[in-house]
Amino acid sequence: MPIIAIDQVQFDAQVRSRYSDVIGSKLGGKVISCSDEFFAEASNLLAPKPPIRDKGRYTYNGAWYDGWETRRHNPGPADWVIIKLGVASARIIGCEIDTAFFDGNQAPAIDVEGAFVPDDGVPDANTKWSVIIDKTPCGPSQRQFFVRADGLTEDFYNYVRLNMYPDGGIARFRLYGTPVPVFPTVLSTVIDLAHVSSGGVAIACSDEHFGTIDNLLLPGRGVDMGDGWETTRSRRPGHEDWVIVRLGARGIIEKVVVDTAFFRGNFPDKIRVEAVDASSDANALSSETKWKVIVADQKAKPDFEHEYRVSDGVLTGVDEPVTYVKLSMIPDGGIKRLRIFARRVL
Repeated sequence: MPIIAIDQVQFDAQVRSRYSDVIGSKLGGKVISCSDEFFAEASNLLAPKPPIRDKGRYTYNGAWYDGWETRRHNPGPADWVIIKLGVASARIIGCEIDTAFFDGNQAPAIDVEGAFVPDDGVPDANTKWSVIIDKTPCGPSQRQFFVRADGLTEDFYNYVRLNMYPDGGIARFRLYGTPVPVFPTVLSTVIDLAHVSSGGVAIACSDEHFGTIDNLLLPGRGVDMGDGWETTRSRRPGHEDWVIVRLGARGIIEKVVVDTAFFRGNFPDKIRVEAVDASSDANALSSETKWKVIVADQKAKPDFEHEYRVSDGVLTGVDEPVTYVKLSMIPDGGIKRLRIFARRVL
């Protein structure tokens, strides 16, 4: 499968804003096994924060690195690590390989394989692996972005294997794709259609200076302000920050939850939620799009789950199906999670 190397600006526009990191530790992705981790643990690959360097720090085995590093002189063709996705399964579009601070000991080349193991099993010697990112060279101490030329994989996977040829170090590994949701068979079942496991994706925002918009759709209430969405302090009268989320399926909304967990002195003054039934990201982002307000401006509280329902008279205009929602913070601040509970419509 041909692979295209692109720069960060292109990757952010073409991949990060449209797909989810399906192996991230924030989502529940985890390392299952690896061939070697003598110098640095493979689990570091999935850490949500950027890698750091502590020059002069040593462990019993050698220099400390914030990443995955194996022994020299691997007798086999490659060292490998197997990762379980944080979603039920996903189709893959591309990846980021960050070799930050690995200079002279970086992985010279990598590839990525995928497998689907049914019934909550784990990969074994009989597992059939398929190449999803072809073997490609890596440079020292840099972020590298690779995209599949043919787009999303046709097959979906719940495990991936990152191979580095023949050995060395990688700081971070991000793998992007579209989760394949396991929806209830009964359409009347109410589920969170914004959740990343349902296929929800935050596609655009006004600002994400302190915390990124993909955090809004993660499971749980997080651990601190670092895994929420937070913007810069505005100084201009009338300013509003916003984020647009593509739902995992078309649905009729029954409840909206906006959670400001851990945001105690920097929560927004007010919250607004709008929705639209758009056919594509381009249509949703168009200046011509007519958004319908479903939660009019509401005062926000610190460290609080705000629930808006039809029955309380705050959630209105939700009798028609929608595919996108827009959450606005007035004028700025931080929000931990957004939940859009709805009934799917085929």
